[in-house]
Amino acid sequence: MIYLSGFHAIEERIKSDRACGPLLMAKPGPRAREIAALAVERKIPVNRVGTADLDRLSADHRGILLEVDDSLAERGPDISLEEFMAGLGDKKEALAVILDEITDPHNYGAILRSCDQFGADIVITRKRRIAKYAEVIAKTSAGASAWVPTAESANLPRAVEILKDAGFWIYGAAMEGEPAWDKDLRGRTAIILGGEGDGISRILKDTCDALIAIPSAGRIDSLNVSVAAGVLFYEVTRQRKRKT
Repeated sequence: MIYLSGFHAIEERIKSDRACGPLLMAKPGPRAREIAALAVERKIPVNRVGTADLDRLSADHRGILLEVDDSLAERGPDISLEEFMAGLGDKKEALAVILDEITDPHNYGAILRSCDQFGADIVITRKRRIAKYAEVIAKTSAGASAWVPTAESANLPRAVEILKDAGFWIYGAAMEGEPAWDKDLRGRTAIILGGEGDGISRILKDTCDALIAIPSAGRIDSLNVSVAAGVLFYEVTRQRKRKT
């Protein structure tokens, strides 16, 4: 088991009806009591413990912790790629996000938060490799990790081909790409985000219909991947709202 801290992460986890519990509390303030009331409403046990007990479990508990299954803690509703495709129906617009070796849990969590804010329909990752950072991911995502549908694939190039067969255009985020706003990102769109060090792997780059970039006037090489994700997702949303 692991223990989620942070008011937003705990609250959203409880709201998602996927929390294991119990909720552990020591000298709760008004915000913690609100969360406890929500836990009671959702039939999650609430245990009063000493501050020293929470100190042993987490260095940053703010008087409240939620116990969760560590195999599920960092993920939103699990869905297979096949289930996602079956549920698309005749939906003309969809945003799929493919994460290629995002290893920093803070970046992973921040990307999930942007996925939630901009309505990404699915996040596709390789088989889970950073589950041990579930608490960081949940907290950095401000609870969004409890909501964003996530699918795992041991073969990302194959996942891309499945998306293409369903009418998705595949765009890889890369510095050498064309400005994102010069591409039509409406319709069924998939954006691949590469790892913090090496970016998108060559084999995945070869599957892209185009590479897109965020032009910069800065003096350093590029934006952090989680910041770039938010900008690109916003551009997708902006184009969808734009009148044709």
